[in-house]
Amino acid sequence: MARTIRFHETGGPEVLRIEDLPVRAPGPGEVRIRVDAIGLNRAEVNFRRGTYLEQPVLPAGLGSEAAGEVLEAGPDVGRWRAGDPVCVIPAFSQNDFPVYAEEAVVPAAALVARPPGMDAVTGAAVWMPYVTVYGMVQEVVRVRPGDRVVVTAAANSIGLAAVQVLRHLGAVPVATVTAPAGRDALLAAGAAEVVVDDGSGLAGPLRAATGGAGADLVLDAVGGPRVAELVAACAPGATVLVHGGLSGEPTPLPGGRYAPVWMRRYLVFEITGDPAALRRAEHFVRAGLACGAFVPTVDRVFDFDDVAAAHAYVDSPDRAPGKPVLRVRPTSP
Repeated sequence: MARTIRFHETGGPEVLRIEDLPVRAPGPGEVRIRVDAIGLNRAEVNFRRGTYLEQPVLPAGLGSEAAGEVLEAGPDVGRWRAGDPVCVIPAFSQNDFPVYAEEAVVPAAALVARPPGMDAVTGAAVWMPYVTVYGMVQEVVRVRPGDRVVVTAAANSIGLAAVQVLRHLGAVPVATVTAPAGRDALLAAGAAEVVVDDGSGLAGPLRAATGGAGADLVLDAVGGPRVAELVAACAPGATVLVHGGLSGEPTPLPGGRYAPVWMRRYLVFEITGDPAALRRAEHFVRAGLACGAFVPTVDRVFDFDDVAAAHAYVDSPDRAPGKPVLRVRPTSP
């Protein structure tokens, strides 16, 4: 039996329950892991609400990002052995392999080796942000030195990772935040400019922040009708990648007069579901960690029993830049 977090109805953080449930043996291509820490994402908040890309199958578990240790490998798993320290990356449905638990069964293809010397809490904060950004700036678009790149809603783990990655590639990151509190952290991470989005319009401030030339690339976590403002801040031939839906509204094709730009939806599963792309992403992230260009930022650590408070914090406008993490064991190795 393992303590497991589930919900039996969609709703607010109060619907989350901790239950003792049996853990099945891993099947072909699967491993059973001890979960030491869990990376928290807004995707889980939306999944719990019933507003995510897929609907939860009730009673539903949660989570797709974690760090821990292999306990048992199923048939046809060649690489992993009991005792291996690993990280779980988002490469599957939360309905199929939830990781909000003391133990979880996950696909072996969704594991990467935890970097030597990295503790579980940090390990749970690394892969989703940096792999997400890698896919946008190396697989979908190849960012060049000097490119002016706007990162919207940057006061979260993906935004912070994006600024670090872009600076490492020689690009010029321009971040937007909804409150001044995250400004210093983003400047320290390498942002050339930080624009506070007060709702009065982004096109003018972003054009000014890019020297009047406009953005070459936009990494947008918000979506919705205000994408039109981002398009208006772009240089001719730019690309707008919408990788999130924080607005909760549909993203229409902008009308009116604007420079010709490319618009595209992007999901991290494009990378984590492609073994060759994931291999490239893993090498990219490990190289950035090894040279010190990428510094995973853990925002706050919550205990397993405080999952409702953790979910409330993930959804709070007052959260700080970085990744909130749920610590399953008091002394995660």
